[in-house]
Amino acid sequence: MFSFREKSLWLMFVSLVAVFAFYFATVLPSNAAHVEPSHVALFTLAVGMLVIIAVLGHIVIAIANPRTATDERDRLIGLEGKRNGSYVMVAGVCLALCASLFDTSTFVLTHVLLGFWVLAQLVEIGSQLILLRQGA
Repeated sequence: MFSFREKSLWLMFVSLVAVFAFYFATVLPSNAAHVEPSHVALFTLAVGMLVIIAVLGHIVIAIANPRTATDERDRLIGLEGKRNGSYVMVAGVCLALCASLFDTSTFVLTHVLLGFWVLAQLVEIGSQLILLRQGA
């Protein structure tokens, strides 16, 4: 049986994948050189969807499985997940800076940064899920 924390992590992992898969599938076919108002509107919709899913999902999880206190193991797992995610984020920022040297469009820079932010979050959450399952 999953704990409150594991259910919460799974909720956020699946939500991030679903919402940003929708966002990128909708926006990336664009030939725009710069971020347009329609892209901002889609991003706002995606963030709104993510917030609604997270709030409603956490309400359901909290009702079904009351939260338990965190211990030192949970804090260490959280820190290791953040470390792994930060490596991905640093790589993404470096890649975005390199991309901006070759392409002056704001569209590319913005979406490389956003893509790596989402990937970093997925790596952070995924690392925590793996460590929780391993009993680290």
